[in-house]
Amino acid sequence: MRRGVKKYSPVRQMTDPERIKAVKEIFSTVTGKYDFLNHLLSLRRDIAWRRFTVQRMRFFSTYRFLDVATGTADLVIETAKRHPALRATGLDFVKAMVHAGRSKTESRGLSARIRFLRGDALALPFPDRSFDVAAMAFGIRNIPNRLLALQEMRRVVVPGGQVMVLEMTFPRNSVFQEFYHIYLHSILPRIARAFSKNPAAYEYLADSIMNFPSPTAFARMMEEAGLVRVETHRLDFGITYLHVGYPP
Repeated sequence: MRRGVKKYSPVRQMTDPERIKAVKEIFSTVTGKYDFLNHLLSLRRDIAWRRFTVQRMRFFSTYRFLDVATGTADLVIETAKRHPALRATGLDFVKAMVHAGRSKTESRGLSARIRFLRGDALALPFPDRSFDVAAMAFGIRNIPNRLLALQEMRRVVVPGGQVMVLEMTFPRNSVFQEFYHIYLHSILPRIARAFSKNPAAYEYLADSIMNFPSPTAFARMMEEAGLVRVETHRLDFGITYLHVGYPP
């Protein structure tokens, strides 16, 4: 390894505190190129995946939306644009991401309807039943205690509302697996090295995708968190899944 080149331990070898520290460092260092690289590395499919998610949201009681691990706020902005009567909150535990999301929202004239908080997905700072919908896009794979995060999202959503998780996973299609493995471990790191000051962050993100539970296993986890009628929507050959559960 060359001197000065950052490396992260494999996901399976990290303790929970080590992983939390790594995630905070990663998302503090990739903020400037985060949107550009996400769109490039997904061939802009991440935009379509978020729109698919927003199209399935239903607001009927509080008309409030919570975006957990909001990042640079793409999901909460798309939701607010589609639902003009909505009031929304974006929450992230990385300070740089909160600032980036707030700046993007202001530039789109949505700051009166979207507020941002720095907070922990494992201890959401809201009363029970505060939102019609709580969602997380591409964030839960970076949370070691996924069950608690899901339980917290369920807690703050009204009965009959929606808990939605949009997440990338390693496809189960054997023909596509080989291509995707090459993409994650060869093509993606090379692109990241060309554009990012912390290319190891994208090696970690590829590793986190490889180690995310299967759609069936994650759906069971949502049920364990107390959600019912859990739906799984397969997107783009199983690269990404939208999971939707309902608080009883």
